[in-house]
Amino acid sequence: MNKDIFFYEAFDKEEEALKRYLSPNVKAGFTWKTIQEEGSLLPPASLISIRTQSVIPASWATQMSGLLTRSTGYDHIHRDLHQTNLPCGYLPLYCSRAVAEQTMLLWMSLLRKLPQQIHQFNRFNRDGLTGQECQHKTLLIVGVGNIGYDTVQIGKGLGMNVLGVDIDEKHAELSYTSIEKGLPQADIVVCAMNLTPDNVGYFHYSLLKQGKPGLIFVNIARGELSPTEDLLRLIDEKFLGGVALDVYDKESELAILLRGGKVHDKSRETSVTLELAKRPNVILTPHNAFNTEESVDRKSAHSIQQVTHFLRNGQFLYSVPKG
Repeated sequence: MNKDIFFYEAFDKEEEALKRYLSPNVKAGFTWKTIQEEGSLLPPASLISIRTQSVIPASWATQMSGLLTRSTGYDHIHRDLHQTNLPCGYLPLYCSRAVAEQTMLLWMSLLRKLPQQIHQFNRFNRDGLTGQECQHKTLLIVGVGNIGYDTVQIGKGLGMNVLGVDIDEKHAELSYTSIEKGLPQADIVVCAMNLTPDNVGYFHYSLLKQGKPGLIFVNIARGELSPTEDLLRLIDEKFLGGVALDVYDKESELAILLRGGKVHDKSRETSVTLELAKRPNVILTPHNAFNTEESVDRKSAHSIQQVTHFLRNGQFLYSVPKG
């Protein structure tokens, strides 16, 4: 190991920003690939940084001094390193506004049938394109953390009736409700929950059927929270009015496949996601909600702050909570 840190999943813009903040005394390596795509048998540095699609080899845990995930979520750290005491850090504060704005972009695009509008431009045909305004619609946000709360603020600014579902009702000005009471009222549901072992598959078929016909569902949290097969069924039954996803079950496999890599056995979840993408009232984006110039800059600054603190002190400023 001749490097202090190695950054996986660093796309061009992010690598450029990381280098801008990195001290010249720190030896760093970069790749856009995941750990499994890059294929190293041993960790290329004692400190490793990933995003959400890398699978950390179990054998690496004893060969590393620490791991930093450049993400607000850390369920993948619990998944891969739950039996180790390896110091792990994350970035809780960098992207809440960026993700909230993308969330709004997605529900607005579905309300106004933007994919269909683009498709019908060549015929200048407005049939079937009558959309809806968001003012006075009921927006139900499930999971009111940093991202969820910024989404609350945007919804209120648009004149929407905003409801929240969360076990921690910490915002006095927000109307909280239960999922059972909130779903029948909602025109748009946003999933902004943390993924835990207890809420996998939370937005399943039977739960979403408690909503109104025509409900719009947006997930910018984790794909495992909303089974893709159930979403496809609800779209094909014309119960859901639209689905927008920025996150996916088996996301690492899906990403590698779509980038032209080899997947040994394509999972059913990935096959169903590719089928879902064919529907005209579905928008799928490549886990890109965080990706604004402002957020990438904050992300890089916070990452290097974490790296610098770890290299000096052997611990992170923001450590991944124990699972």
